[in-house]
Amino acid sequence: MQLTLIVTVVLHLLSGVFWAGTTFVLARTGANQAEQLLLPQRGAAAIAVVTGGLLWYLVHRGGFGTTERIIAFGALCAIVAGVVQGVSGGPALQELAKAGESDAPRLRQRVAIGQRVAAGLLMVTVICMAASRYA
Repeated sequence: MQLTLIVTVVLHLLSGVFWAGTTFVLARTGANQAEQLLLPQRGAAAIAVVTGGLLWYLVHRGGFGTTERIIAFGALCAIVAGVVQGVSGGPALQELAKAGESDAPRLRQRVAIGQRVAAGLLMVTVICMAASRYA
């Protein structure tokens, strides 16, 4: 059990840091190089959500106090961030690969807006994870 918990926490933290970090960078740079980060970012998001669910099961099942409510709100924000990135990023980047020079700025802006919204949601997620320990 202890080893499972340690491995799960490490995977959750590493994937979450990568996901949030790339999101903040893409939000700040106008989604520059988003094509190269799309799949790794999606993979990190999936690992973060799955390991977060496993952590909930291992550590928080059976109770729904203040700590769990804060973590649940943060988890919801993370899931919404992933959906926003999927809806705004994937289709726009596919169109960008086929589009001409005239459409590129509009499509890149669409990806950047999605990354900015997701960055705000992931910021709330990180705050919730940090604050829940002291609730």
